[in-house]
Amino acid sequence: MNEQTLTAKQTQEVERLFQLGAHLGHKKNRLHPKARKYIYKIVNGVSIIDLTKTVTYLDSAKALLKQYAKEGKTLLVVVTKKVANHEAFEICKANDIPSITTKWLPGLLTNFETIMKNVKKLQTYKDQQTTGEWEKFVKHERIQLSKEMTKLEKLYGGLLQLKKKPDAMFIVDIKKEKNAVTEAKKNNLPIIAVVDTNSNPDQVDVPIVVNDDSPAVVQSVIQDLLQTYIKGRKDSSEK
Repeated sequence: MNEQTLTAKQTQEVERLFQLGAHLGHKKNRLHPKARKYIYKIVNGVSIIDLTKTVTYLDSAKALLKQYAKEGKTLLVVVTKKVANHEAFEICKANDIPSITTKWLPGLLTNFETIMKNVKKLQTYKDQQTTGEWEKFVKHERIQLSKEMTKLEKLYGGLLQLKKKPDAMFIVDIKKEKNAVTEAKKNNLPIIAVVDTNSNPDQVDVPIVVNDDSPAVVQSVIQDLLQTYIKGRKDSSEK
């Protein structure tokens, strides 16, 4: 890897990520020109990611997330990639972090108030079901309401904690989530993102360049970053 000076902890993290396969980028013919500066070398036509840079950016992302938590800023997590969306959903749900883990909702940021009407509708349905208000309806009407609530839950369930536009976004796979990146940039939201070598890392503020097709790698990064944000919120609330 690079000659960049790392701390002992960072060196351990490089080794851990290497064992997970985080260094395995795409083949040379799929390498984005802007990602070249994150590549250590090409081996047998495959780009090998410089994990010393990855770990440095990972630390920058953690520092930023700690700051967001301290300032009470809202983070929106966007992970619809199948290798990690369930992991992201569970962590976010357990810790009241707004998330999108099924598909990006077009216009979420540019038409925020319109999208949030559906989120409020979902919350109303959930409240009515909990309080027993649905009992006044006949069986087929309750079934219909339940079906509609399930549909809304799938699309908007992760946004029930979102009371205003997010202050920042954490995205996994900016190629897959290009619409989310575009909207975030239009709204001047800082982006922390997991980026593979087939994408342009310059599109985001803090790119964490790793093999984003590996479940173990992506889940590890998600855990690491979100737990940092969660701990930051907890520490801030205890002061």
